[in-house]
Amino acid sequence: MNQRTMAPGASWPTTAFRLFLGRAPGWYKLALIAALLLNPVLLMVFGPVVAGWAVLLEFIGALALALKCYPLQPAGLLAMEAVLMGLSSAEHVAHEVEANFPVILLLMFMVAGIYFLRELLMFVFTGLLARIRSKPLLALVFCGVSALLSAFLDALTVVAVVITVAMGIYALYHRVASDRGDDDDHDSTHDHLVIDGRREELVRFRRFLQSLVMHAAIGTALGGVCTLVGEPQNLVIGEAAGWEFVEFAKRMSPVTIPVLIVGLVLCFLLEKLRWFGYGEPMPEAVRDIIVQHAARERARRDRAGWVRLVAQGIAATFLVIGLLLHVAEVGLIGLGVIILATALCGVVDEHRIGPAFEEAMPFTALLVTFFAIVAVIQEQALFQPVIRWVLEFDGQQQLMLMYLANGALSAISDNVFVATVYVKELQAALAAAQVSREQFELLTIAVNTGTNIPSIATPNGQAAFLFLLTSALAPLIRLGYGLMLWMALPYTVVLSLTGLFFVSRLS
Repeated sequence: MNQRTMAPGASWPTTAFRLFLGRAPGWYKLALIAALLLNPVLLMVFGPVVAGWAVLLEFIGALALALKCYPLQPAGLLAMEAVLMGLSSAEHVAHEVEANFPVILLLMFMVAGIYFLRELLMFVFTGLLARIRSKPLLALVFCGVSALLSAFLDALTVVAVVITVAMGIYALYHRVASDRGDDDDHDSTHDHLVIDGRREELVRFRRFLQSLVMHAAIGTALGGVCTLVGEPQNLVIGEAAGWEFVEFAKRMSPVTIPVLIVGLVLCFLLEKLRWFGYGEPMPEAVRDIIVQHAARERARRDRAGWVRLVAQGIAATFLVIGLLLHVAEVGLIGLGVIILATALCGVVDEHRIGPAFEEAMPFTALLVTFFAIVAVIQEQALFQPVIRWVLEFDGQQQLMLMYLANGALSAISDNVFVATVYVKELQAALAAAQVSREQFELLTIAVNTGTNIPSIATPNGQAAFLFLLTSALAPLIRLGYGLMLWMALPYTVVLSLTGLFFVSRLS
């Protein structure tokens, strides 16, 4: 907050309150303070389990209000308090961070690597947006391509590409709508710069981008569930069951293939019917701007420009091959992309490299606070009663409940954590002869599909969704927690029921 906005005669407490969480609304600040004061009381009166659930729900509330205040500060204060109250320990949090270090590496380097491919991405996707005039077809392409890439690459990487493209297109339109030239300084976060005749068009363009990025995000879940490398928890499940890549895909296919088909059909129908915020076409004026920009770029692209595109193409090829063959951790492949793209394109000044890391680092810090909440969940065994209750059943009923329980818990927690906990319990049950080997394998299918499909219900259910919510793109296109819940709702209901039906038919 700018100190000039404070009254010159304000008291110390008033000044401190105004500085606390900066521009966040007053009611938000009071709610957080109340939560921080309430948690120790809950711990003393009701015990650590109730206090742990309170911290978890408060953390979800901070995510839900991400457009009011970036969640890092409120979530971080809640996580720090949880450790100080003894709901977890600093050592346990460090263990969770260490266990998820590949994800942190991915965010640090892969997202930055995508930043250095943005010229190539804009070249490809502006051509795509200019050529495909049918919004349902365009949505289907974005959803289908995201699903295909996520099955073999990584959902966070795919979402990073989508965010980069959407931000580039939005910035391009906002600059023209604000009557700014290509060489003028421009801040696309300030709508007051947009000329009056373009305001309604901007609103429609935001709705267009909202639907497009949501279809793409859903696509990452549709593809990610299918293969061993699609999501981090798939590797945990595959290792526990002893399945390699091909066998994993075959075992999951009775559930994942119908879900994928239904998801793509639903994508097309939502656009056609214009339900749940979908169906907004690209305004023709925006299409004209994109077409004209592409023509201008082609006309003025010199030899160095074409060489940069080829260089970025080489780096992108390295990225795809590296991820397909899994030659190293995803984050290290991202570091390789940074090195290749910057070296071949002549970007050797640290001041030009630094901005690439600005997008991912706040989310990386937020993710570490999330691991602290996961440590609380694990240490207080918040999900343990649900797990044990499910294992009391048998046969098809047990499969269906396993799927539903994993889905519900993943929607409010971390699906990697939920899958890991359930698989460990299943391994213990197998060792104790509580379940047969055949039932164990069917239950692992239920765990995988349960943690991947119903978890699309909330932004905190999947890391890719949370990354989208907390990205710089979300406030630009007004994509908040509530809107993501609403737009994910038809997918959640239809795909979860589809998955449940085919899980119930496993044998």
